[in-house]
Order: sequence, then C-alpha cells, then structure tokens
Amino acid sequence: MKNIAFIFGTRPEIIKLAPVILTLKKYQEDYNVIICNTEQQKELSNQTLAYFGLKADINLDCMRENQSLSSVQARILTSLDKVFNENKIDATIVQGDTMTVLCGALTSFYHKTPVFHVEAGLRSYDIYEPFPEEVMRQMTSRVAALHFAPTEVNKQALLKEDISENKIHVVGNTVIDALFCLSQEVIEQSEKFYKEKNIPIDDKLVLITAHRRENHGERIDRIIDAISYLAKKYEDHTFVIPVHPNPNVRVKIHDRLGNIKNIHLLTPLDYPYLVYLMKHAKLILTDSGGIQEEAPSFACPTLVMRYETERKEGIDAGVSKLVGADYDKILEESEKILSSTKELTRLKAQNPYGDGDASNKIEKIIREYFK
Repeated sequence: MKNIAFIFGTRPEIIKLAPVILTLKKYQEDYNVIICNTEQQKELSNQTLAYFGLKADINLDCMRENQSLSSVQARILTSLDKVFNENKIDATIVQGDTMTVLCGALTSFYHKTPVFHVEAGLRSYDIYEPFPEEVMRQMTSRVAALHFAPTEVNKQALLKEDISENKIHVVGNTVIDALFCLSQEVIEQSEKFYKEKNIPIDDKLVLITAHRRENHGERIDRIIDAISYLAKKYEDHTFVIPVHPNPNVRVKIHDRLGNIKNIHLLTPLDYPYLVYLMKHAKLILTDSGGIQEEAPSFACPTLVMRYETERKEGIDAGVSKLVGADYDKILEESEKILSSTKELTRLKAQNPYGDGDASNKIEKIIREYFK
C-alpha cells in the first residue's frame, strides 16, 4: 500500500482534486490517502471539502492577516516539513499554481518524495500575469515526477521546457469530473437557496467574480465602474457577485455596488451553488481560472477580466474572450451578449478542457508508476 498525500489549501484546488481523491479511495488495498489542508483559504476550503463528503486529516492553519507572500511561504514550508517528518509519504499530489502547490512540491523535493502535478503545463509566459501563480506553476514543473496535462497544448509547453515526454500524460481537466458529481438533490437544494434569497434565476442572469491579486488597485476600480454601468443600463437583468473575502476586493465592491437594486452581493458560495449559477447564466465575467474551464460545459459565453491567460485553449476555441480590466472592452463585449437573447448567444463549440474521465486516467497512471 502506498501513502499518497494530497496537499491543497484553496477551494479551486479541492474542486479539482476531490474527484482524484474519491477515485483513489475506491482502491483502499492499494492507496492510503492522506488529506492535508494548509487552509490557505480556510473557510472556503473546508466548506468545499464537506460538499464532496471529505475531511482533512491534517489542517495547518497557515494564514495570517495582511501577510506577505514571503511570510506565508515560510509558514507553509515549515508546517509541511513537520508533516513529512511525522508521516511516511510515498508520493505527493498537488494541483495548479497556488502558494500551497509550490510549497508542497518544494517540501516533497527536500524529502526526496515524488510529486504528481495535476493540471500541469498551463503557461501565460508572463511572470506577472497571473501573479504570482505563473512562476509557481513553472517552478513546480521542475520537480514533478508526473505531469497530468489537461490538453495537448499543455503537453507541448512542457516539452519545450525539456520535461521528459514519458513523464507527461494528457488526461483532460479534473474540474469537468467534478461537475458530474452534482446529484439531483444538490441541484434542488441550490434552486431553493436562490428562491429564499429572492434572486431570480432566469435567462437574464449575469455571474461576476473578481478577486485576482493583479486586479487589485486601479484595475478593480475599472471593473467596478463597468459593472455599475452595465447593471444600470440592463435593469431587467440580474447581476450576481459572490464577493471574495479579501478586503482589497470586498470593501470596494460593497461600497460602490451594494445599493444597485439588480446587483446581488453574496458571500463566497458553496461549490454546487456556484455551479448552479454557471449552468443558468447568460453571461459570465470573471478573472478566475477554474470558471474559464467549467463554463463551456454549460455553453455560457465567458469574458475573462485578465490581460493574459494560461488557459488559451478556451480563447482559441472561441468559448471565452480576454477583456482585461479595460472598461471599454468589458462594456463592448458584454453588450454584445446582453443586448441579445440567451438562446442566440449560447456557445456552439465543445468544452476543450475535458470529458469527465480525467480522474480514472490519473489513477491508472499512478498505478503504473508504482509498478
């Protein structure tokens, strides 16, 4: 039996690793799964674990208020070092590009433990867009023993960086697997949730998320200006914003958008409630990475409020568009969708990020690796 440590700290990591955890747990005679949560997003991460029926074996409580990137990195590294010293770990699985991912990979490397990187090979090739995630993902690639690339584009990026081809496996994105975990009961609970909040879920729903570090400061001001204009112009549409807890985002959004009648500001949502919004949205405005991958499964047009994206397959397939924090571009592209009907603006292209079988593929590759 192999001891497999899953190290994560944010909601997106859990969403994308939960299907892999659940798959490995089916083979209890082969894998002992150790779930380690750095709690980089404490409330969001534990909330999402519960949705999948999972609970962390180890919680590290690594975050402090107004901390620097250097200090949180030092704290996570030190905490993980203790975890490795107290547990026999045969392999570490990390996902994506967060501080937790980098620290999990580095600590594993220091303990000569193989790292399996889920969602490997995404690149923007701009070290400040997204910041600091682009560099964290690239650095993780240098020590990974297995690279689970969502797409062929990601594989080619890794090959250009002299990663051995026998370490790279194109498996699709596990976020698509997660979408298929939604039961009918969960869907009904989601419907009830929005009815109780008097939020109409109809063909004129706009979902907005904004939180990325590079969009703080003047950029979030421009994004808020654009949202305000759109909400006032399209009064018959409902704008829903799950507000990120980071005070750099939360305070400005509440101060400037809280009194507009067709804007609904919510606290961070349980994963199924967010998926329910994506499923019914006419338009999505986001700077999130995961939503870029999920929205095409629901044929929903997505405007990406970033200047660079490491998820270029969606741009190439025409299922998403880059608009940055550019006020005029956000308005121009949004109005193309909002001025038409939902039926006419549905995407025709298939989701380029996967078919929902990534977790099974990953398990088979891990099994072969240990042979």
